[in-house]
Amino acid sequence: MVKIGDIELGEFPLLLAPMEDVSDPPFRALCKEQGCDMMYTEFISVEGLIRDAYKSVQKMDVYDYERPIGIQIFGSNEDSMRRAVEIVEGADPEVIDINFGCPVKKVVCKMAGAGILQDIPRMVRLAEHMVKSTDKPVTVKTRLGWNDETKYIVDVAERLQDVGIKAVSIHGRTRKQMYKGEADWTLIGEIKENPRMHIPIFGNGDINSPQKAKLYREKYGVDGIMIGRASIGNPWIFREIKHYFETGEILAPPTIKERVAAAKKHLTFSLEWKGEKLGVLEMRRHYTNYFKGYRNIKPYRGRLVTCMEPEGVFEILDEISSVFGEIENQITV
Repeated sequence: MVKIGDIELGEFPLLLAPMEDVSDPPFRALCKEQGCDMMYTEFISVEGLIRDAYKSVQKMDVYDYERPIGIQIFGSNEDSMRRAVEIVEGADPEVIDINFGCPVKKVVCKMAGAGILQDIPRMVRLAEHMVKSTDKPVTVKTRLGWNDETKYIVDVAERLQDVGIKAVSIHGRTRKQMYKGEADWTLIGEIKENPRMHIPIFGNGDINSPQKAKLYREKYGVDGIMIGRASIGNPWIFREIKHYFETGEILAPPTIKERVAAAKKHLTFSLEWKGEKLGVLEMRRHYTNYFKGYRNIKPYRGRLVTCMEPEGVFEILDEISSVFGEIENQITV
């Protein structure tokens, strides 16, 4: 049984990575429905929280059916982090996660996110300060290092454990790589081989199929897998991986009707949570992924991303279900 502190996550948990403008409550609801064991919010600026910025505060919205859930924050100032923790505790997440991995320039230039990988002692001090600021389990998401010359993650993971961090999720790239090239899990495996390590280690990066999830589970010995980009428009990946682990069988991909139903559910929650205007606008980034791979879908997708009225979007989705559902039926008969 994998645990973060006293929180039980099952024998081999699948986690949803925190993704800006993606892993919000509407999307998390779909992932939870499809078997995700642990989810994290979008990353939240501690400076935004302590200044009561609406967008930062809204990102702390969590719902009971999502639990256990972690709220992820980023920052570089100890006092700001402490004050933010007090605010985060008000939302009562099971876990508070520190983002030491975001490679985006506007975050890195403030020595937050992956920027702190340039100063490991500071990173460890900040983690220790966070642990002492709350009774909740504190976890970390990070990368292998700043660049190829500073891949200190094996030592860093041990030091984070020593100051009280309860789990570490590691993306198998450096900050310099951003999201380019292939994720390298070799050092993640070395952390698991370290006899001093006893906290859960979750691997992240390039898991996009049940077969790859099983291969990396067995090859690197991780305690669980965190999935990010492969879940966008594809919340079914969690159920597909679990089914493959249990049976060795590959599930049939979701039908167009399932995809449309998920998109409609996603849109409905988005409208409820963000309001009509933002609910419609911010769903647009998801349609390409929901309907990826369908021939002749482009005109419909173009209509989806230009329609401003919720009723119109639902009508287009129904049309997609009808037209492409008929094509699927003809193929399977």
